[in-house]
Amino acid sequence: MTEAIIEPDLPIIDPHHHLWDLRPMLPMFPEPRHRFIEGLVPVAHYAFDQFNAEVACGHNILATIFMECGAFYNAGYGEAKKTVGEVEFVNGVAAQSASGLYGNARLCTGIVGHADLLQGSSAGEVLDALLAASPNRFKGIRHQGAWDADPEVLGPPFHAPPELYRDAKFREGFAELSKRGMSFDAWILEPQLPDVIDLARAFPDTPICLDHCGTPLGMASYAGKLEERFDVWRTNILELGKCENVMVKLGGLAMHNCAMPEQGPAAGIGSEELARLWKPYIETCIEAFGTKRAMFESNYPVDRWGATYPVLWNAFKRIASGASAEEKAALFAGNAARFYRVEHVLA
Repeated sequence: MTEAIIEPDLPIIDPHHHLWDLRPMLPMFPEPRHRFIEGLVPVAHYAFDQFNAEVACGHNILATIFMECGAFYNAGYGEAKKTVGEVEFVNGVAAQSASGLYGNARLCTGIVGHADLLQGSSAGEVLDALLAASPNRFKGIRHQGAWDADPEVLGPPFHAPPELYRDAKFREGFAELSKRGMSFDAWILEPQLPDVIDLARAFPDTPICLDHCGTPLGMASYAGKLEERFDVWRTNILELGKCENVMVKLGGLAMHNCAMPEQGPAAGIGSEELARLWKPYIETCIEAFGTKRAMFESNYPVDRWGATYPVLWNAFKRIASGASAEEKAALFAGNAARFYRVEHVLA
C-alpha cells in the first residue's frame, strides 16, 4: 500500500520497534498455521537494513527507541545476565546508524532491555550490567506481563505468569529501577489493565509507559467483542491516566491481537480506514493522559500485520489533524524524547 506522505516535515521519534531473528523460535509454536506465526513469517528476520529502509519512507523520522524482544541473548553470560547480549547487539546497530552513512535518522538512539524482575533485589545486578553494556543509550527495561486464560490469544511462548505485576518478588525487583533512574515499559492485555494501575500506584516515583494503548483484544475468544468491551477498557484507561508517573504509547493497534484490521498480514488498508478504526482508542488515551503524556509508536515489525510503515504514520497524522502545532510536536517526538531521555536528537 502506497500513499502520499502527510505532513512530511513533522519531526517524529519512533519510540517502539524491534530487531530480531525469530527463525530459531518457530519450532516452539504448536501449530504451523497459528495466526501469530502467519503474521510474523514475512518478517521472521528483521534487522538494521530492513528497518532503516522503512524509516526512509518519507516521514521525518529523527530517531527511534529499540524495545526488547528476547533477541540476540548471550547464553555465555549465564541465565540471569544473558539478556545483556541483546543490549550489546543493539548498541552496535545504534553505532552503525550514528555513523551517518545510512541516512539522517538515528536508529536505536535509546535502548529498552530486559531483566527478570522475579529475581527480586538481585535483578539490580542485571540492571547494572545492562547499563554497562550501553552507558549512553540504555534507558530502562520491559518485563512483559501479557497473559490471558485463553491460550490462543498469545500462543504458549509469549504467556507471562498471571498477575505478574502484583507478585511480591517481581515488585522487589521493580524497586531496583527507581534507584537507578530507569524507566519501565508495561505490556499487558486489556483485561489486565487493573494490574498496571495497581503497580503504578505502588511505585509513584518510577516512570512507567503503557504499551499499545493497553492492547484491546479482538481475536480468539475475544473475536467480535471490541465494541462490547470498549467501555471496560475506557474506564481503566481513564483511571490509569490519573497516575502522573504513567505515559501511554498510541499504537500497537495494527497487531493481529487487536483485529483492527482483521485482515493481515500487510492488509493493504489505507490510512483513512485505519484512522477510523483506531481513533476511538487513541482519542480516549489522549483524553486520559493529555498531550504531554502520550506518544505515537510504530510497534514495527509487529504492526506490519495491518499497516505499512508510511501508511501507519499517515493514519496517526490523520487522527491528530485537529491538534495544535505544539501538541503535535509533543505527541510525535517531544514526549518520547523526554520519557526516554534522548532530548539531544531534537536539538
